Amino acid sequence: MARKAGSADLPLHSGHVPKWLADRMTRLGAVISEAIVHHYGRDELLRRLAHPFWFQSFGAVMGMDWHSSGITTSVIGALKRGLTPLSNELGIHVCGGRGRHSRQTPHELISIGERVGFDGSALAKASRLVAKVDSAAIQDGFDLYLHGFIVTDDGNWAVVQQGMNDSRRQARRYHWLSEDLKSFVDEPHTGIDGVGQGTIVNLTDHRAEASRRAQIELLDKMDPDGLARKFLSLTEQELESAPSPQPLLPHLIMPVHHDVRPKDVVLRRLQGSLAAAAERGPEDYPDLLLTPGVGPRTVQALAMVAEVVHGVPCRFSDPARFSFAHGGKDRHPFPVPLRVYDQTIQVLKSAVQKAKLGHQEELFALKRLDDQARSLERHAVKPGLDDIMAEERRRSHAYGGRSVFGDEPPDA
Repeated sequence: MARKAGSADLPLHSGHVPKWLADRMTRLGAVISEAIVHHYGRDELLRRLAHPFWFQSFGAVMGMDWHSSGITTSVIGALKRGLTPLSNELGIHVCGGRGRHSRQTPHELISIGERVGFDGSALAKASRLVAKVDSAAIQDGFDLYLHGFIVTDDGNWAVVQQGMNDSRRQARRYHWLSEDLKSFVDEPHTGIDGVGQGTIVNLTDHRAEASRRAQIELLDKMDPDGLARKFLSLTEQELESAPSPQPLLPHLIMPVHHDVRPKDVVLRRLQGSLAAAAERGPEDYPDLLLTPGVGPRTVQALAMVAEVVHGVPCRFSDPARFSFAHGGKDRHPFPVPLRVYDQTIQVLKSAVQKAKLGHQEELFALKRLDDQARSLERHAVKPGLDDIMAEERRRSHAYGGRSVFGDEPPDA
């Protein structure tokens, strides 16, 4: 997996996640993680969490604001609450968090290491180094306020941490992965999320190796007056010939606007999920429909959840699309349909529990649902995005729609 996966513009948002959504995010985040581990193993879950595009889509499918920095805090919090009771079974541990919780990460790692057998002190040092690199070695104008460290019993780990630039109302998220990591200071990132702020001092760039050595030599032979004279003697031509900033990585732009617009969604992919639910769901997935009340709308949500479990990286270029599974707490693209959300959790949890007992039919049915959605998207042409959102809002009350503004009233 490439170490640098891209970047994204994450607008800062105020507010909090209401308990009715936080509790559901905890359950859905945990059961999606279980499904990924069951199909692909623990290390694959770490790779997903270290992928900036997947991470944003993961938060969006759980009903968070699809474009905002709040996804980082809420997803890490949901995983910590949801996976901690399963840590003995899955061998995955979520440490750290926001603010004061981030400072407890080394202590948590040492404690877990003593219990399961990995070198907690070494991982605590890794946690401190990761934070130091993104706060000191990379000077991009963002102050770190969140540090999440996800580690397996094997000692493999991923880090998701985020900084903010309050004056610009923007955030930047940094992703790390221990897999294939050879150096903490030579291009260690799997990805950096955030809007460009002009020239960035990035001493972890491979091309900065000579600069890192020179800094050490200068510190060994410290002569402040000599350094000042040397700097003043540089000609304008020498300054202009300095190496250019690192080339831009492929990046996902998270816009400031709350509403979901056509440019935010690859419509044919969304239409494929709708077609799989409406046209093929009842026929091909009878086991998924045994739960009372589960119909095409829940299968539609399950199709997008299945893509989060099984999709390849290129499928997550439009995180806004995944908000069409369970809406958004801020009512964009529509209020969270609580009845659909609860049925999604119930069906997925049942499939995972049966798979643990050797009965794979329901879990593999979700994989087929993802495959069929992808197949149908090549032919589906309707409905349009505005029609989809209008229909969801019209039915919102029947679906148990809720947002931070309260329950949705019956349609007039």
